[in-house]
Amino acid sequence: MLNLQSHTFRHGVHPPENKEETNKLPVRQFPFSPLIILPMQQHIGAPSRIIVKEGQEVVRGQLLAEANGYMSVPVHAPVSGKIRKIAKVPVISGQMTEGIYIETFHYSGQEVNEGIPISLDTATPEQILKGIQDAGIVGLGGAAFPTHVKLKIPEGKVCDYLIINGIECEPYLTTDHRVMLEQAKDILIGIRYLIKATGAKQVIIGIEGNKQDAADHLSKLIPADLPVTVQVVPVKYPQGAEKMLITSLLGKEVPSGGLPIDVNAVVVNVATTAEIGRLLPHGQGIQERVITITGPGVKKKGNYLIPVGTPLRYVLEQVGAAENISEVYMGGPMMGVAVSNLDISIVKGTSGIVVFGEDNIPKTEKIFPCIKCGACVDACPISLNPSKLGILAKSEGYDTMAEEFHLMDCFECGSCSFVCPSNIPLVQYFRLSKGIIRKRNAEKTAKANV
Repeated sequence: MLNLQSHTFRHGVHPPENKEETNKLPVRQFPFSPLIILPMQQHIGAPSRIIVKEGQEVVRGQLLAEANGYMSVPVHAPVSGKIRKIAKVPVISGQMTEGIYIETFHYSGQEVNEGIPISLDTATPEQILKGIQDAGIVGLGGAAFPTHVKLKIPEGKVCDYLIINGIECEPYLTTDHRVMLEQAKDILIGIRYLIKATGAKQVIIGIEGNKQDAADHLSKLIPADLPVTVQVVPVKYPQGAEKMLITSLLGKEVPSGGLPIDVNAVVVNVATTAEIGRLLPHGQGIQERVITITGPGVKKKGNYLIPVGTPLRYVLEQVGAAENISEVYMGGPMMGVAVSNLDISIVKGTSGIVVFGEDNIPKTEKIFPCIKCGACVDACPISLNPSKLGILAKSEGYDTMAEEFHLMDCFECGSCSFVCPSNIPLVQYFRLSKGIIRKRNAEKTAKANV
């Protein structure tokens, strides 16, 4: 069933979408890189624990590193090859973390060996959650939160609504759009697993109005025995944030510091849902994902199925990136991160790569003092006061930011920076401030436990 939803969340912004160059391009298989670089820390939680040795030959889909506790997931081989070395690898944060270097065999094929299937008919909710963890599945929308943890319904809570997030409001990116058009069967199978795992009574696939073809396509394929509706919402950023989507679809507001389950909802990205439907019936682990590669600095724009661990430098060579690259974003330009090292690799949470040449980036504009115009307040989707928070960040008033102005509720959507006439990089201030607050809290906890 297809419903048009006129309700939406408060505030938000409308940045240029820039999706037209890739939203009609089908997903294509990306070539295997001669070298695969796999960080063990590519999800929220404990890094994966390596179980292979240097010099060992591995086959595509083989388990390379196991989950290191409940808040962790394993890593599987994206290609067949030989473990060249186990050493530190660079990641987007600028740090080095433990990882695996795989030298790809020239004859490495696409086939992946079958594992132990997770049967929809006989598996318990706990077995499905364990199967999702064993497959190494994390949120593919960018957060990379372990999916089995998100799906575990806390004691005393009930999941009435399972929301499949097909919004993809980030400019330039069309990954989820193409997944909905090309992997609908996997999405619907994934929904069946998710219903059984969560006990959800109703499923809503939320899609923005600029993807009407995906909404129509999925609506036609929903079987009569699935309690699923497709709801199309007005285009507005950052509607893809799960709290905003819940407000748009359900008219409910997740409380400050709360989670979707506090309003009886669970939100799962549509590409994550497709991976659940693709992998669990075969007992396989995730080896690759769909990524949008676009931007004015790229010649061969498109949506590509790329092995996890493919070096960014190799990706840019293959798609014909401009020689005068100025900025490269992992993710979109609003919530993505500008990379400082082209030797980092694709990870499970990489939803897009957006490339700009020197001619495409305006010269850095001067940052002026806040004029207290209120534009950032009007834009903030969770009704914070970015102006006040920015002033406090400049004066290092971190405790006040957290305790009185709810900084930790900020999910760094960048709407405030987008509208600021003084060019103040507010979201960067908040990101740094939150990092300092988390570090302080961790230090306090460590001292208390001594």
